[in-house]
Amino acid sequence: MMAKLDLRVLGPILALVALIVVGALLNSNFLSAGNVTNVLSRSAFIGIIAVGMTFVITSGGLDLSVGSMAAFIAGLMILVMNGLLPTLGPGVALVLVGILAALLAGTVAGFVNGFLITTMRIEAFIVTLGTMGIYRSLVTWLADGGTLSLDFGMRTVIRPIYFGGILGISWPIIVFALVAITGEIVMRRAAFGRHAAAVGSNDQVARYSSVNVDRVRMLTYVFLGLLVGVATIMYVPRLGSASSSTGVLWELEAIAAVIIGGTMLKGGFGRVWGTVIGVLILSLIDNILNLTDGVSPYLNGAIQGVIIILAVILQRERKAGS
Repeated sequence: MMAKLDLRVLGPILALVALIVVGALLNSNFLSAGNVTNVLSRSAFIGIIAVGMTFVITSGGLDLSVGSMAAFIAGLMILVMNGLLPTLGPGVALVLVGILAALLAGTVAGFVNGFLITTMRIEAFIVTLGTMGIYRSLVTWLADGGTLSLDFGMRTVIRPIYFGGILGISWPIIVFALVAITGEIVMRRAAFGRHAAAVGSNDQVARYSSVNVDRVRMLTYVFLGLLVGVATIMYVPRLGSASSSTGVLWELEAIAAVIIGGTMLKGGFGRVWGTVIGVLILSLIDNILNLTDGVSPYLNGAIQGVIIILAVILQRERKAGS
């Protein structure tokens, strides 16, 4: 029994180590400082969102709208900054307004999902599938079928949010680390984390234990929406644009990272540090495919889909064997 428990905990770590070894053997530049920094910076977007997704899935929920939500928030953030540029001018004040707009939009989007699920009693799959289409359609409409681009004068001002950092560590990596540490502490030490697990395990028992089930579920979606806003703030300075293709498959990557990390898809148990490992595993797979010619990088989405299915099968076997 102890061996099985250890394998569950060590499995994602061993997979990560194996990928690092394989990558190093396949390409001499794999472990270079530049490649490692690039992998970590690019994985930060999904990682930040995946931390929030961990709480949603732990509480027995699901959110398919995060990729489309990120695209909509990015487009809204760009429109707000472009619209206020003549008034505020290209500077820190305008960047702060854009950041506030993104955080507010993410929080409201998360609240809408949570409200429809908890108050209107609609299944999370249906709600987030619907909002996924709504957000993607809205950003396409805002861009008139094209691309929303940040004013060139603002790009230099906002660029350090992605490309800047401290002691050679970029801001996306720092923010991802802070979000992950906070998420792990909340999941393990705070009442909210324990309540999320209780709700996901058995919401009726949680109610009998005086847990406000609807409030907990609502907060998980609001928290996820807020983190989508944070990820978008990190993402916009990288390209300075948003379109209907922004954030495509982000929901798949976030869910895959959560499941790979050991969080139960049906809820009841969540592991934020495992989610971080899952994010790194997916990022390394993508990086290895790009650095080698053995398998086309266009198959990355297919590989992620297979990983999700295998992870769920393994979870089912573990539950049956426990």
